[in-house]
Amino acid sequence: MRILTASDRSLLVEAADLDEAMRLNLAWDGVPGVVERIPGARTVLVSFDPVRTSAAALAAVLEATELDAEHVPHTREVTVPVRYDGEDLVEAAGLLGVSAEELVNRHLTADWQVAFSGFAPGFGYIVSSDPLFDVPRRSSPRTRVPAGSVALAGQFTGVYPRESPGGWQLIGRTDAVMWDIDRDPPALLAPGTSVRFERADRDVISSSAHSAPSENRDDTDDRRRVGARRADDTPDGLGFPAGAAVEVIRPSMQLLVQDAGRPGHAALGVSASGAADRTAMRDANRAVGNQPGAAVLESVGGATLRFHGDGVAVVTGAEGDLTLTDANRIARNIPHATPFATVAGDELALGHPTRGLRYVIGIRGGLAAASALGSRAADTLAGLGPDALAAGDVIAIGNAVAGAVDPLVQPRELPASGDLVELDITLGPRDDWFTASALQTLTTQEWLVTPRSDRVGIRLHGGVPLERATQGELPSEGAVTGAIQVPADGQPVLFLPDHPLTGGYPIIGALTDRCLDLAAQLPPGARIRFRIEEGQS
Repeated sequence: MRILTASDRSLLVEAADLDEAMRLNLAWDGVPGVVERIPGARTVLVSFDPVRTSAAALAAVLEATELDAEHVPHTREVTVPVRYDGEDLVEAAGLLGVSAEELVNRHLTADWQVAFSGFAPGFGYIVSSDPLFDVPRRSSPRTRVPAGSVALAGQFTGVYPRESPGGWQLIGRTDAVMWDIDRDPPALLAPGTSVRFERADRDVISSSAHSAPSENRDDTDDRRRVGARRADDTPDGLGFPAGAAVEVIRPSMQLLVQDAGRPGHAALGVSASGAADRTAMRDANRAVGNQPGAAVLESVGGATLRFHGDGVAVVTGAEGDLTLTDANRIARNIPHATPFATVAGDELALGHPTRGLRYVIGIRGGLAAASALGSRAADTLAGLGPDALAAGDVIAIGNAVAGAVDPLVQPRELPASGDLVELDITLGPRDDWFTASALQTLTTQEWLVTPRSDRVGIRLHGGVPLERATQGELPSEGAVTGAIQVPADGQPVLFLPDHPLTGGYPIIGALTDRCLDLAAQLPPGARIRFRIEEGQS
């Protein structure tokens, strides 16, 4: 067992093989101080609460683990009907040196078990004891893989829960629903599940289940599902829900409902997500007297909102011109990070940010959007939580009030485009995959924040790419928010809250927890210099 630093709040434990990683993951259930565990192909990522334990103390506990079982027990059994007509079936068989029919027959007769989850909610990495199944990924990933596609990569079989990009070899498809938020458990293929594939009759697989949604479809059901409704789609006939609400007049580039997120669901392939700037969310909620994790709005760029009913609101996070216009069209400027009263008909206009990137709008009572797995956070990668808000959406105000309004929010200095920002990092877990000169470049070169950035990650650009000492891809392993992942081109990607739980590119380092909120406010054009946290060499 080798234990590596993955961040200032997580360790990456290397196991001898996949089976040992699975058994270690199960053995560490209930270890004091552990917040989350993400098993990988040969590793387990263990995140911990620094208030309850330290990295050194936790490492000692993990190293002392004794494994009783020789193999991972099967938790339940699932049968998945497959129509073996995938685009890559013949090519995959050729790569393995067998006929397509033999590949299918061995896929049907092998004993399969879900090793771990990742990539997307409900995506299980399924492994068998048949040595045949070790297939390279496609040299060029597809931009669109239909939901229900059954695929091979490395030693794994997987089923795509939803349409997404992907580089696995497609051998078939199924109508089995991999992920259903209303099912218990939501993931059909959870870790430990025994899986048996069977041939599906040709008329079982419906083409409609895998077709793209119509651009003209009625989205009323979807909007109700996420808790946002059109202003003309309410049963009271008044044009907006009864009681206090907020209506979107003009959305920003991305206007989302966010809260403290949904930690604790990594075993289902679900990341914590939540507000990108947690400080701004907590400041907003404290300012208007809400519970700390009450749902807020997160806006990338300017937007206009209309208030229905009287209340109190505040804008934190990014800075820019804030204007409140009443029903008589009288406008006044609103100070940043200071709570203000609203009355029915008031419209709040947020200008383009001059500092920072993401506004956070807190409203007394919080937003009463529908929740998923105990959170109202919109996870843009997983497709969980409320959809991005559009013009005409109306969201009711909730009852998350905790106390009095607090006007004393501490000021923060956020960067503007062109500013240089220093961010503290820890090295690891895969810094040994890079040359000594690459490690020096990481911390001495300025990295530009490019426009190719979102809640999944920030794509950085430097004049000198990071050079690897070790080539190839890692077996899939866990990644934390703030991880600095380095693709083959040597230009890093800095992971934000909606990042995939697992990946195969090496991670050279990770931001310290206290720098995550600042990273979420980096606008395109800002420059970064990474600084290794004191005490780590």
